[in-house]
Amino acid sequence: MAERVIRIFGDPVLKTPTERIGEIDDGVRGLVQDLLDTVGIPGRAGVAATQIGVGLRAFSYNVDGEIGYILNPELVATSGEQREIDEGCLSVPGLWYPTRRFEQATVRGTDLEGSIIELSGTGLMAQALQHECDHLDGMLYIDRLEGDTRKDAMRSIRESDWF
Repeated sequence: MAERVIRIFGDPVLKTPTERIGEIDDGVRGLVQDLLDTVGIPGRAGVAATQIGVGLRAFSYNVDGEIGYILNPELVATSGEQREIDEGCLSVPGLWYPTRRFEQATVRGTDLEGSIIELSGTGLMAQALQHECDHLDGMLYIDRLEGDTRKDAMRSIRESDWF
């Protein structure tokens, strides 16, 4: 398969909640390979299926040298304080804003064999798990911003050369 083009803010697929994956077939296996190929580029912590134009519940991650994927992920636990962490998104290129995220997060889903897997982490992994699950629910990190920060983000998007 191959690296896929990232969909940018304004594309309706990014705001559409995903469908659960049922049968594991060649299409799903191809999707996983595309997600892995796309997230493997340096500087990428995660890629959700919606970001490559697919409305299925899957994402890949690339954190601290560990690259992987999960199908039908659900955020099952968060803990610690919610802290503001600078966050960006491939679908909102070049913009970073402080976003409230829990210090720890756990996601449960399956692999291509249908076995249940669990991903947990702190720091960047916790942030990526929360961020990618948001994507699969039709939410971008800028949707979590409030007040003047949100206004600034929306103004920056309107003024960007990619919008």
